[in-house]
Order: sequence, then structure tokens, then C-alpha cells
Amino acid sequence: MRTVSASEAKRGFAALIDAASREPVVIQRQKRDVAVVPSIAEFERLNRLDTAEFHRVCDRIGEQAKAAGMNEIKLAELLARDY
Repeated sequence: MRTVSASEAKRGFAALIDAASREPVVIQRQKRDVAVVPSIAEFERLNRLDTAEFHRVCDRIGEQAKAAGMNEIKLAELLARDY
């Protein structure tokens, strides 16, 4: 993974984009990592993983709620309560 300073990224934005198409580029400000520029393919891959993980978590929570006796009527009652 390539690392560039924020100033270098600003001066050579076209080069930054070209480099990011090959590998993620870390941008540093005052020697601290502040950003990563991935390729669009890597961004889309990570996005798909996040979406799939979100669905897995929702499914697991739904199964746990059902096992604990939760159903649509009980959920509606909980949501209608004025806390």
C-alpha cells in the first residue's frame, strides 16, 4: 500500500487516482494516516461485504427475537408505548 502526504496528494491528484486504481493509497497529514483512497472495484467489494454482513446480523437478531417469543403483535405493542 502506497502512502503519500496530503500536500503530495493535492499537487499530484491525477497520479493519486492512477495509483489508487492499482492499490489503496494512504494519505497522511502531519505523519498521521487520515484517509485511504481505494479503487472503485475495492470500494464496491467492501460495500457488498458490508451489506451482506448487515443482512446476516439482521437475520441473527430476528431469529433470537423469535426464539424469545417476539412476534408482530408484541412488536407493535412495544412500538406503540409512550416512553
